[in-house]
Amino acid sequence: VQLQASGGGLVQTGDSLRLSCAGSGRPFNGFTLGWFRQAPGNEREFLAAIKLNGLGSYYANSVKGRFTISKDTAKNTAYLQMNRLSPEDTAVYYCAVPLPSAGWGSVCNPSDYGDWGQGTLVTVSS
Repeated sequence: VQLQASGGGLVQTGDSLRLSCAGSGRPFNGFTLGWFRQAPGNEREFLAAIKLNGLGSYYANSVKGRFTISKDTAKNTAYLQMNRLSPEDTAVYYCAVPLPSAGWGSVCNPSDYGDWGQGTLVTVSS
């Protein structure tokens, strides 16, 4: 599946932003989609994952309560709503789909993802 992340930009502390991840080449259901981010000098960090064919989502503790992952399968698009942003949230944000062999139990592991979007930069000013 081909993924295209968008929606990043420059915002101020406390602002909200919604990222989109548009998928093509495969119906947007029946698998999982995850959001990650990577700040300069840091490893890629898991943020959230959602099962695209029904209920089920999971969040990293660092974003739980501030970020919300959702999907619109009719539009082949997933979203990451980010609230109360701070400079620590500055990073390139990626959406990704796990490898066929990966299970829900490994959604936090970027090594278990095979298809990645190109990333969208989020910059939060203080």
